[in-house]
Amino acid sequence: MALRHAVLAALLDRDLSGYQLTKLFDLGVSSFWHAASQQLYVELAKLEADGLLTGHEVVQQGRPNKRVFALTDTGLQELTRFTLAPTKPTSIRDDLLVKAYAAHAADRVKLAEQLEQRATQSQAKAEYLEEQLAKLLGGKSEAEYLRTAENIGPYLAGTRGKMYEREQATWCMWAAEALRAR
Repeated sequence: MALRHAVLAALLDRDLSGYQLTKLFDLGVSSFWHAASQQLYVELAKLEADGLLTGHEVVQQGRPNKRVFALTDTGLQELTRFTLAPTKPTSIRDDLLVKAYAAHAADRVKLAEQLEQRATQSQAKAEYLEEQLAKLLGGKSEAEYLRTAENIGPYLAGTRGKMYEREQATWCMWAAEALRAR
């Protein structure tokens, strides 16, 4: 998957400015894709040049004008094409896992502290995602929302992110305890 597909997916339901897109990637989309704000702005320019997005300027009072981006029909077609393509297996690239793998050479106390820090971060992110998912539900039960909502994609991805972060926190605490017990 390329960053372009994550951006197109983020613009599926609503037009966003680069700033709004950056915030969305920082909070919601980050459970499945990380991108720095500079990367997002470069990608927005490429997507617009390729005709997959269109941008227009919005005049604001008391603030600088902003550029808002919308998915074009061609962008929607590209996103549809992407969803039909075969999916590659997930691969994990995490420096903390490399450190855990090298635990024999590590300072066990410091590594345990890093694991506990990650557990705290993951737990906080899971709680944030839980709040966002509750907002998406809008008072409906999950079953009702999944049956009736127009677009359940953000809920599906957010739920996976929440589950991942909870599992990450659990594993980090387990690994930290194993190191401390030695």
